[in-house]
Amino acid sequence: MENLSRLNNRVTIAIETNGLTRCFGDLYAVDDLDLCVEAGKFYGFLGPNGAGKSTTIKMLTGLLAPTHGAMRILGKDTTDANKARQVKRQVGVVPEELALFDNLTAREYLTFIGRMYQLPMATVRERSQELLAMMNLDNEEKKLTLEYSHGMKKKLTLAAALIPNPDLLFLDEPFEGIDAVSSRVLRDTLKRCVQRGTTVFLTSHILEIVERLCTNVGIIAKGKLVYQATMEQIRASGSLEERFLEAVGSDHGERQKLSWLED
Repeated sequence: MENLSRLNNRVTIAIETNGLTRCFGDLYAVDDLDLCVEAGKFYGFLGPNGAGKSTTIKMLTGLLAPTHGAMRILGKDTTDANKARQVKRQVGVVPEELALFDNLTAREYLTFIGRMYQLPMATVRERSQELLAMMNLDNEEKKLTLEYSHGMKKKLTLAAALIPNPDLLFLDEPFEGIDAVSSRVLRDTLKRCVQRGTTVFLTSHILEIVERLCTNVGIIAKGKLVYQATMEQIRASGSLEERFLEAVGSDHGERQKLSWLED
């Protein structure tokens, strides 16, 4: 119960942003974003393509500097470099764009990641073995990640995110490109993480998975947070798909008509 005990002793808010903004020239990719994610929650961060989800995660994980605004991650102001380094040791990330070392095996890659988190070598070996078995990658010992399929790379990246036993886990489209069996394993693993006190911040276009897993949902459109509720509130008023389409103002049903299907 390591995560849960640390959670009880430390923070009640895992992610807090105030006026978080990122501009690319005249484009506001994220515009005045105010988020408040309670520790120990499974938070689904949804939005159409290009809404600003991945840009938000990149700022929250320190990969991209905000144009302006404030962030507190696990109770620490991450605009302070020393505090940001402390936070990164408590965070796991599955990014949208997978970046592995092509000429390493899966075990070598997990060893590298574990040592980057300054874990003892015995812990790295033990956790690597369990993670590779869970992800069904333990039979690929001699294969380099260069030879992996997209789904295998996704599973290895998730294993790397889990190896430090993080307090906060950022997942950018983790279910994209993986098979049904691996998806089930991933869902069960994430549920156990949350039960033990880990906060999960998930982006996904698969609303069924979000409905099944998440306790809270926020929806972003054109860089702005346009909707936020608990899953209990959403279920009491309809479906997540209905709330999503209302929030983003979709007119897709009108635009998608094909003339040769209207006769």
